Amino acid sequence: MADEPTTEAACLVPARPRQVWPLVTDLDLLAAVSTEMQRAEWVGAPGPGARIRAEHHHPQRGDWSTESVVTGWEPERVFEWTVEPEQEGGPAAVWRFELVPDGDGTRLRQWARLGPGPSGITEAVALWPDKEERIVAGRLEEWRAAMERNLAAVRQRCTPPQQ
Repeated sequence: MADEPTTEAACLVPARPRQVWPLVTDLDLLAAVSTEMQRAEWVGAPGPGARIRAEHHHPQRGDWSTESVVTGWEPERVFEWTVEPEQEGGPAAVWRFELVPDGDGTRLRQWARLGPGPSGITEAVALWPDKEERIVAGRLEEWRAAMERNLAAVRQRCTPPQQ
């Protein structure tokens, strides 16, 4: 985890960034398609420095809550939040959406970095340090699958119905 590993997913959305932006910043939408984040809410108005409170569930870990701070906010370009930024050891994670115009559509990328601070897998790594690489890889794969669901939900909402 000291290497601060990352994962990402990307797709082409058939809509311009101004149409995609409200979807990637819609915490209710992200929670609705997530298997882990059960609910999330803005604390104050969305924007730079805003806080996000979220409730999560994972079958192997149970329930927990997080507080994140918006660390990147460029409307129609970047939405980034840092999870537990004030904790000792550094943030648990950083998540980001990037929107890039591409013809009549948007190249949408979601990226995340694990660590460097403690997170839900810290206890597992402490119990089985010889399995750290497998534990981290498994968590990143869960994250990548979640990103694919997020991107699919945005793409679906931006795709005109077939006639």
